Order: sequence, then C-alpha cells, then structure tokens
Amino acid sequence: MEANGASSKKDFRNKIYICKKEIKETKHWLRMLSAVIEYNQKREAWIIWNEAQELTLIFGKIAGTLNKTIKN
Repeated sequence: MEANGASSKKDFRNKIYICKKEIKETKHWLRMLSAVIEYNQKREAWIIWNEAQELTLIFGKIAGTLNKTIKN
C-alpha cells in the first residue's frame, strides 16, 4: 500500500526496494526462529518462509522492470 501512494515513479521504485529489504529481513528472522522452535512448529515457519520467498521474487521482478523503465 505504501508503494501505491508513491509521489513519483522514482519514489515507487524506492518503496519497492524497501519492500525487498523488509522481506529479506523477515526471512532471516524466520530462519532464526526455526532454529529454536519445536519440530512440529518448524513446518509453519517453513510455509511462511516460502511465502516470503515468493514475495522476494515478485518484488525483484517489479524492481527489475522499473530499472528498465526509469533512469537513475
């Protein structure tokens, strides 16, 4: 939603990059969490990690497309 409210294409691109960084951090914490939780909860953490990975790929694709259309 934050990116949708961007004031320009460059602002939109910046917000997408922030999303990518936030997703990467989320994946890091999910890996850390899975190291200390019980075995039966690891499956849930893995499912969430996979969702985060899909978002990483989506935001990466958006960023790549924006880089082709927006000059630095």
